[in-house]
Amino acid sequence: MSGPDGFVHQFVPGSRADLPALLLLHGTGGNERDLLSLGAALAPGAPLLSPRGKVLENGMPRFFRRLAEGVFDLDDLRFRANELADFVEAATRAYGLTATPPVAVGFSNGANIAAAMLLLRPKSLSGALLFRPMVPLAPDPLPDLRGVRVAIVAGRTDPIVTPEQSTALADLLTRSGADVSIEWLPGGHVLTRADIEVGTRWFGLSSLSRGA
Repeated sequence: MSGPDGFVHQFVPGSRADLPALLLLHGTGGNERDLLSLGAALAPGAPLLSPRGKVLENGMPRFFRRLAEGVFDLDDLRFRANELADFVEAATRAYGLTATPPVAVGFSNGANIAAAMLLLRPKSLSGALLFRPMVPLAPDPLPDLRGVRVAIVAGRTDPIVTPEQSTALADLLTRSGADVSIEWLPGGHVLTRADIEVGTRWFGLSSLSRGA
């Protein structure tokens, strides 16, 4: 369906009023259906909001433009992060979601736009589970992310995102006040069963899953 700000998206109502919605953000070439089963596995009963990225790269949806592998169009990134944050706020009202901002679950390009939202629009998310992210940008001054929980899940043999890049994002978010954890897996730039296990454990241990 199409919704606020023209984002094609999927919305799955939740069965538990105590859970914040999950904002599911796909990787390059994905779509609004890619992460629905992942979201349902991570936080059963949570509402799921899954938009499709508006930018096309060789016909593949993304959430913002890049100039080369790992080189982002920062002007477009800032615009798209704010556009997505506006969509989330409008969708929260339209679907009658809890007052607690969503928790982002993003993979690759989706993880990077989620990190950009945290850094540019810190009140738009209450937390984030980021699979294979890197630093999208470093705003000055840094935002106040105290009280925001972030988990980074990185692959030690990832050919696209180096361990240094994941560590740099963890450091940036920590300096912004976020409660950051980082988990290292032996895999590369694909989601595996181990990623789901890490994410499920994070949601289970986090007070986010208890409506706090």
